[in-house]
Amino acid sequence: MNIFVAGLSYQITDADLKELFEEYGEVSSAKIISDRDTRRSKGYGFVEMANDADGQRAIDELNEAEYDGRTLSVSVARPRPEGGSSRGGNRGGGYGNRERSRY
Repeated sequence: MNIFVAGLSYQITDADLKELFEEYGEVSSAKIISDRDTRRSKGYGFVEMANDADGQRAIDELNEAEYDGRTLSVSVARPRPEGGSSRGGNRGGGYGNRERSRY
């Protein structure tokens, strides 16, 4: 089960996140998401748990729990939309080859 965890302190590491969820069962992976440019934590991450029942128990017990002075938001991770970006659409600008009216 893939779990989304938001509201994390910016000092939390992958190892901290894994340790938090290991209390509920086997953790396959734990990853804090970082800003690509600054490498600073974005305050959220993902945990992959081997057993769905353990994952659901972790969600039930950790959602809205306080951890490191912050309130966590824990839920089943939603799959990425087609194309792999949640921002959607073409991010280009300008007018491309469109002709502009002269009037």
